[in-house]
Amino acid sequence: MRCIFCSIVAGQARATFVRSWPDVIAIRPLNPVTAGHLLVIPHRHVADVGEAPDVSGYTMAAAAELAADLPAANIITNKGAAATQTQYHLHLHVVPRNEDDALPLPWTPQQVGTGR
Repeated sequence: MRCIFCSIVAGQARATFVRSWPDVIAIRPLNPVTAGHLLVIPHRHVADVGEAPDVSGYTMAAAAELAADLPAANIITNKGAAATQTQYHLHLHVVPRNEDDALPLPWTPQQVGTGR
């Protein structure tokens, strides 16, 4: 199966690059959920955050650098289908937030049908 993130890292698929490090890239997602939403992707193919802690660590460090300049942000990754992972190449979402963006997360009271 073809991995779109491996193709992007290899320069075989188009993406809007925002920043790069020796082992990680940051790109704009096709469907950002807020202005400034970025994906942080390691060059090395690992399926998820639990597969290779060293890769997860340096990928998180890159995401933290991007988030450092933001007043508020979520840094999110998913592991497994039950956690809504759809691309099985580790990636972190850096999602800038502000008080009135109305973006619910699955565990927030704004989520419809949670009963919270």
